[in-house]
Formats: sequence, C-alpha cells, structure tokens
Amino acid sequence: MSLQLEGKHILLGLSGGIACYKAAELVRLLVKDGATVQVVMSEAATQFITPVTMQALSNRPVRTSQWDAAEFNNMAHINMSREADAMLIAPASADLIAKLAQGRADDLLSLTALARPIERCPLLVAPAMNREMWAHPATQRNLRQIAADGAHVLNVGTGDQACGETGDGRMLEAAEIRDELIAFFQPKRLAGRRVLITAGPTFEPIDPVRGLTNRSSGKMGFAVARAAAEAGAEVTLVAGPVHLPTPRGVRRIDVQTAQQMFDAVLPRAGQQDVFIATAAVADWRPAKLADHKIKKQPGQAAPAGFELTENPDILAAVGKLAASRPFCVGFAAESQDLAKFARDKLERKRADLIVGNIGAATFGQDDNTLLLVDKAGERELPRNDKLSLARELVSEIAARMTPTTTP
Repeated sequence: MSLQLEGKHILLGLSGGIACYKAAELVRLLVKDGATVQVVMSEAATQFITPVTMQALSNRPVRTSQWDAAEFNNMAHINMSREADAMLIAPASADLIAKLAQGRADDLLSLTALARPIERCPLLVAPAMNREMWAHPATQRNLRQIAADGAHVLNVGTGDQACGETGDGRMLEAAEIRDELIAFFQPKRLAGRRVLITAGPTFEPIDPVRGLTNRSSGKMGFAVARAAAEAGAEVTLVAGPVHLPTPRGVRRIDVQTAQQMFDAVLPRAGQQDVFIATAAVADWRPAKLADHKIKKQPGQAAPAGFELTENPDILAAVGKLAASRPFCVGFAAESQDLAKFARDKLERKRADLIVGNIGAATFGQDDNTLLLVDKAGERELPRNDKLSLARELVSEIAARMTPTTTP
C-alpha cells in the first residue's frame, strides 16, 4: 500500500490524560505512513508519558514550554503552526477542550492551537475523558463551540475506562485516529451524496450444514465503502458473509443469501445517488432447502432431485428503476474475455459503468487491476492496492456524475 500521509507535516498535541499512552503508537503509525510529526505536550501530558519517548518515535525535539529559548525567535507557537498541514490534538482532555472553546492560551499547546492560521492549518480533536465528564452539559457545549469554530471533532470509543467505569469517552485507538486523519485529507468529491454498496459473496444453503458460495473476500467492496465515506458520502454497505471490520462512518447491513441481499438493496436503492454492486452474487440457489444434512449414499453419484433455481438479479433490478434510479456501477469478475463480457453486462443490466477484473487474480488478494467500461470506451486502472484503486474509482464515479460545462 502507498504511503497515505507522504509529504504531510502533522503537529500532534498531547494534553493530560491516561490516553497519552496511545499517542506513542499513533506517532509510530503516522511516521510509518509517510508523515513527519512534531509533538507538543502540555505539562500535564508529561505526567503520563515522557517527552523522551515521543522524541524517539518522532525523531524531532518535543516542545513543552512556551518559554523554550531553543527556538531562534522564542516563538515555537508561531513556527510550529506555520509548518503544519494539520494540527491534531490526541488526547484532548475536557480541560483542553474548554480552553479551545474559550480561546484561552495559557500554555504552549493551547497557545499554538489559537495562533495557527485557520485557513491553512485545520484542527482535529480526539477527545478522551471519563464517561461522566464526556456526558456533562459543559463538555458537550464546548464541543459544539469548537466545532462551530471550525475544529473537526472525532468521535469517542465506548468501553472500559482507566477509572474502572464503562461507557463513552475513551479516545479512539491509534489506528482509528490515523485512518480519520487520512480520510480528512481526501477530496470530498461525493459530499452530500448517498451511496449504497454491496460487497462479498453470498451463501446459498443446500442443507443446514453446506451451501453454494464463491471465493470473494469482500476486500474490494469494503475498500470502496471506505473510499466513498472518505469522499464525504453517506454510505450504506450490504455485506455478505465476510470477516472484515466495518469502515468508520459506514452503516453496515449483514446478509447471507442473494435473496436477502436483493431484499436489503431494492427498498433503499431509490433513495440513493449511487449504487455500486461489488458483491459476487450467486446466480443460482438450490430449488429446495433440505431439512437435514444430505447424507452420501454408497454408490450414489449425486444427491437425488438436486435442482437449482435462478436468483434475482440485483444490478439489473436497480438499473430498471424509473425516476428514482441511482447512478449504477456493476462489477464483472471474469476468467476470460474481460472487456467483451464487461461491455455485454453494461448493456444487459442498464448500468452506467462496469468495473471488470479477472476473478482468479483478485479474490482474497490485497491488490488488483481494474478495467472501467462505459458507453464512451474503456480505461484500465493499473495494478495497485485495493484502497488506492477504490479511491480512483470513487473519483471516476464523481466525475461522471458531475457534467462538464463548456464556457
């Protein structure tokens, strides 16, 4: 996978709280993804994790005092914020959030947040606190205020807290914050759009034990869901039986069979702007489900009376919708003659775009090559990791949905 934060300079602020321990892993992940990281810590933060640790991980001197004469002009709060592509405060304590809401600047961290050029250095805030502090009206009021002032407030996690209580207020895990930061930098090409995506295989039961399925891992569909959410869309993901985490900000509906997927998609499709059918849906299912496991009989070549019936065609059904029809994107996983079969599918299913790939070369893999086929022609997206391809695909979809105007 490409370095997703390459060339980005992140100003990472730490306020006081036990969640400071997660900041060490966060720095490691940001640097691993290509970012340079400058750490600034409040005095309270140094009680939970040392500047030495953060300096070793960031490979840069850590700033802790507004009176640090090491800066050539003794203005660290100016210099740091002018260099940064974004300022991320993680953890952001209730006290720090209150300072931001009030515009206070009584230490280096709050001073830097106030002094940053808002139009060039956006502020992201990852709250971390006890559940009662999180729920307090004052904290919620302060969060609304900093959001109104332009800060991007990340959500909090739910679970066990260091105090022994359980509830909302945990800071997100380091990888989640890294992903939120990556998403923040993505162009919002689908802002305000609703996107419905299917992903993974379907499973058609034969009996209570066995069934018909395929090798689709769902990785491409989940990558597309993440990329669409990063692009600002409201995303609903209808997923077959896969073992993949739900992308942040995506609503997920789990199904097993093609009929269940059809039943989940059709009532929602008319309210969507885009429908992307990445799922590898079974074309047929057993005509009758056995009540008990079908036992193999000596000398019997195949189960007696084993018949198949056709499953509903989800993409074709959405493509036939009238006034409420969304922009339809289908996937074609083939074993040969990719361009030919993709174009045939484009016409038969009344799709706007077909994304073709060779199934055997992509199922279960982390990378892929895609062929985009529409009425205007064909274009190949060269082999890349699936998330990068998903972002390219989202960009292609957005461009097709926005008609070009000639002056």
